[in-house]
Amino acid sequence: MNSEDTIYDVLGIGNAVVDVLAKVGDSFLTERNLPKGSMTYVEAAEAGKIYNDIIPERQVSGGSAANTVAGLASLGADCAFIGKVHDDELGKVFKRDIGAAGIDCFTKPLDEGPATARSIVLVTPDTQRSMFTYLGAAKKLSKEDIDEKMIAQSKIIFIEGYLWDSESSHEALVYACNLAHKYERSVAFSVSDTSCVKNHRVQMLEFIQKYADILFANEEELKALFEEDNFYKCLDLIKPMAQISAITRDSRGSVVVNGREKIFVEAEQMEKDVVDSTGAGDIYAAGFLYGMVKGRSLGTCAIIASIAASEVITHYGARPEISLRGLVRNRLLQYGKKA
Repeated sequence: MNSEDTIYDVLGIGNAVVDVLAKVGDSFLTERNLPKGSMTYVEAAEAGKIYNDIIPERQVSGGSAANTVAGLASLGADCAFIGKVHDDELGKVFKRDIGAAGIDCFTKPLDEGPATARSIVLVTPDTQRSMFTYLGAAKKLSKEDIDEKMIAQSKIIFIEGYLWDSESSHEALVYACNLAHKYERSVAFSVSDTSCVKNHRVQMLEFIQKYADILFANEEELKALFEEDNFYKCLDLIKPMAQISAITRDSRGSVVVNGREKIFVEAEQMEKDVVDSTGAGDIYAAGFLYGMVKGRSLGTCAIIASIAASEVITHYGARPEISLRGLVRNRLLQYGKKA
């Protein structure tokens, strides 16, 4: 099948999560012995305890892959999403939000069993986010939820690394990748978090080698993948494993590796202060994939990604608050590039 057979630019597959965002001080974390700056899985009871001690800023549908397709939709791409929720109040919030963004999501919800997943995102004054996630219904994603027709109708299948933490979801992602390559579709994979790498490093490397056409990671995740502190050595190690790797480095920009070529792109100059880094990597992936489906050069893909990510870190929450399409068009014109 060729690209003329597709109706979606990107199909995201990931944990369907409702994000609960709150601002806290560092003492909130230390007093409760909560780890800072990473994602920690919690059970329903612990999630309830944390929730009761915060004043939520907002509740919005989230999850890494869902954030990426929401960013893509804001850029003007046609997207779909596969992820599992319960037919409860938070499940309805998730379905409503993702539908309002113009994203197709036809996954059948659970009518019994665990509740819809939620991630309590605590943002400290230094803008670091610490996530405490109850996966609930999201862990019930299975092979049966993977729609072969949607795979065939999508140019790129985007998969988040968090799916590794559930046996059922991991089986579903491998099944989706095999279908994607059956229909000659590209697989984009986001490592997602250093905790995912540390828990599944060997298997994840094997997966990247076998399935990942496009890889997204940040510098610390890449170092964890290879258990190597030298970043530039890591770039050489990832080179033969994925066709294209896009590695973010916070304020130092990003690096795109494509065979013998390495493209270094500066971070976008910020006009506003950084407020919350939640979702920056997800929206970077959205911008990069948007550039790819539009046939832009890899360097321009990274510039679009950086522009998109620069918007989401200026406010609380992992979804864009303005049209990324307009923002990217105007910035590219400022840089003398085709919009």
